[in-house]
Parts: sequence; structure tokens; C-alpha cells
Amino acid sequence: MSIVNLPGLKKMIEEISQSHNLPKSAVQQALREALIKGYERYRRAQRMERPHFDDEYFNNFEVDLDIEEEGFRILCTKTIVEEVGNTDHHISLKEVQEVASEAQLGDSVVLDVTPDQRDFGRMAAIQTKQVLSQKLRDQQRKLIQEEFEELEGTVLQARVLRFERQSVIMAISSGFGQPEVEAELPKREQLPNDTYRIGSTFKVFLKKVREGPHRGPQLVVSRASAGLVVYLFANEVPEIEDEVVRIVAVAREANPPSRHVGPRTKIAVDTLERDVDPVGACIGARGSRIQVVVNELRGEKIDVIRWSPDPATYIANALSPARVEEVLLVNPEGRQAHILVAEDQLSLAIGKEGQNVRLAARLTGWKIDIKDIAKYDYEAEHQKMQELQAAIAQREAELADEEEDEEPLETETPSPAHLEAKETPAQPLAEDEEDLAEDEEDFVEDEDEFAEDEFAEDDEELASEEQEEDILS
Repeated sequence: MSIVNLPGLKKMIEEISQSHNLPKSAVQQALREALIKGYERYRRAQRMERPHFDDEYFNNFEVDLDIEEEGFRILCTKTIVEEVGNTDHHISLKEVQEVASEAQLGDSVVLDVTPDQRDFGRMAAIQTKQVLSQKLRDQQRKLIQEEFEELEGTVLQARVLRFERQSVIMAISSGFGQPEVEAELPKREQLPNDTYRIGSTFKVFLKKVREGPHRGPQLVVSRASAGLVVYLFANEVPEIEDEVVRIVAVAREANPPSRHVGPRTKIAVDTLERDVDPVGACIGARGSRIQVVVNELRGEKIDVIRWSPDPATYIANALSPARVEEVLLVNPEGRQAHILVAEDQLSLAIGKEGQNVRLAARLTGWKIDIKDIAKYDYEAEHQKMQELQAAIAQREAELADEEEDEEPLETETPSPAHLEAKETPAQPLAEDEEDLAEDEEDFVEDEDEFAEDEFAEDDEELASEEQEEDILS
């Protein structure tokens, strides 16, 4: 059997394996695929029998890589037929029986079709080199995806390597003894108080493992994710790890819309043990536990509040440190509440540029309106809510009437043929209902993200109205 020599093949595979953090088997597989592409280029240049080949034409060809002899062979699997229509895929029975008399029609034979080393050509070698680089990148991306897809949503230790535009490129590892891979920390996922220097280390939240041919690092990490706060508390509070205390909800604003407002987080905790104070367990003696979390987040403000099944109590706790006088659930179905506070607590409840009430709304899932209890008109607000509920009820009744009008009236029993005719259009309707159900699930998952912007706009308008009232008074 002929062989195309590749001097230094063994050493080349070892060097590529070390430089790309790939096992030797992956490098060899990438080299085989690249050599097949080079052979395809050689065949197209030769224009042997066919000037053009489709994508599946060379599927029956493979590369036999000989590491010890430092070379390779091209092998072709052909099917035994009576009359040969394509010499690359078929071989005649008569020709095979000259060598193996027991051969039968339909059997397969493997033949050596390695071209002469001089005929392989310079262009085929260039094509092989280009394809090899691409195949190595594909193999590396595949291994990274398999290695880190199970770690998505966890916290890892990262080291700063370099800076690209506004992103920080970091090195992370999936475990002890594993090679480091590059990850991207985008600008929107950075903390404003962080100072990134080459060689400095940070705890990061593995947010996403990219798929497909994406340029740059395949891993996306975050310092602004709420998952990082959950991990830090679980790491510092033994009661959370022992499931005595549980984290119910987290609302974080790591990158506020204004530079004059610092990052802040609200976290709601609860316990089923009567003798355990969940808030105190998270704060620790003299704030020792929460201070570790604050230091890791570079001074970010953190409010730990007690969760309650009662919405009014939960909302009042979420507006901490403001003191709430009364909570009115004006529209429970629409999850709207009016919060009454004293005049001196008004600015504290709203927070700087509305940050406190915005985070409380995200934490509880309620739309919160802060009102001055001294200026609150109970009768007028009650009348407004009654009118609103009446309008909603009227609209629902109108929609119900429209649906009834659209339903067809059956005056007689349909025939079997009529039922069969009805079945055909019903299938796409069922598929549309499944699509609507999937859209509703996606909407529920993204509801928190949209709620943040909505509450922010409402709270900013509310804060400006309260300031105008104070000036007029």
C-alpha cells in the first residue's frame, strides 16, 4: 500500500495538542478530516471523470493516519456490482473475484486510492492546512461546550488576561487540574466599583455557553448577575446550605441607570424553623457574614428582608429601610398596591432616583405607588379603583359576547363525511394553540425583565409628582 509521507507528524500532533489544550485523539480526528478535504481539492483539480462533485460524493472515502511511519493513506469503500456506473463508488464483481473468489454482489471492499505524493499538489496541501485550523477550532469549541455546559449557572474563579474594547477577557477552569479556557466579561456584566487589572482574580457567574461559529471566547461570565449574590450568601451562611433558611427572591441592580446611584440588592429569605431568625442568620454576628458578601461585591448595598405569604406584609418589608404606615391592595388581580408613608419617610421609601421602590417592586412582583398618608384621599382613590374594575368587567363581558357570536350554531347532527371535513382545519388550530402556550411560557420567563423598566418609569414619574407636591405645599 502506498503512503504519503508527513515528516514530523508525531511531534506536530503533540505540539498542537499542547498549544490548543486538546487531546491527541481530537487532533488526529481533525487532521483526518482536513486531509480528506485536501484530497477533494486534489480530485477537483485533476477533473477525473467528473468536473463537479456534490457534498456527499466523498462520504465513502476515509484517511488512514499512520503515526509510526509518519504518513497517511486514502482508503475508499466500494460496492460490488455487475456493471460499474461510478468507479469511485462501485467495482465490478469480475474484478473482485480475480482476487477473492468468494465475493458476491452487494458486498463492500476497501481499496487504497492514495495519490502519488508529487501529484497531491501544493494547492491540496494549502487546502489541508486551512481546513486543519478550522477543524481544530471546531474540536476545541466542542470540548469546551461539553466541559462547561453542566457548569452553566454556577460560580467559578476567574483571572484577568487582557482587555478587548470594553470587555474583559478572563481565564477560568472547570476544576482542579483542568486547562484554563478564555471567557468574556462584557461591559454590561461588570460592576462599576470593580477594578480589573491583569492577573487579578474574581468570582464570576457562568452565564452562558455560546454555540455555533462565534468569534472570540465561547463562555460569557457575569459579575452583575443575581446568581452571584445567591452563591455568596449560600457560601457564607451555613443555614442556607443546610436548607434551614431559604432564599425566596432576589432583586439586583448592579448597573443603575444613573452614575449617581450605586449598585444595590434586595434579597428575601424565609425559614420553617420557629427558633431561627432568617434575616439574622444572613447578617451574622455584628454583620460579619453579610460584610464578606459586600466586600466581594466591592461595597454594594444589600438589604436582607423577611419574606411573608401576606402580600401587604411582604411589600412593607421590601421597602426597608423606610417605615410603612399602611399597605392598600387596591387591585389584587392586577397586583397593584398603594403604600402610605409619613412625609418624612417619603424620600426614603422611593429611594435615590426611585431605586428603592423599583427594587421592591421587582422583588415582590407588585406595582407599587408610594403615597403621602397625610394627603391621601381614601374615598377618591376607592372611587377610581371601582371605576377601573367596572371598566375591566365590562370589557371582559364584551369579549365573552363576541366569542359567543363567533361560535357556529349546529341545527342538525352532522354527517360522518361532514365530521371528516371538519377534522382537517382543526389540526393547524391545535398547533397554533401549542405555539401560543409556548409563547405564554416565554412571556412568563421574561416578565421580570420587562417589569423592571415598567416600574422604573412609573417610579420616576411618581417621584417627580411628589417633589412637585412638596414644592407647591
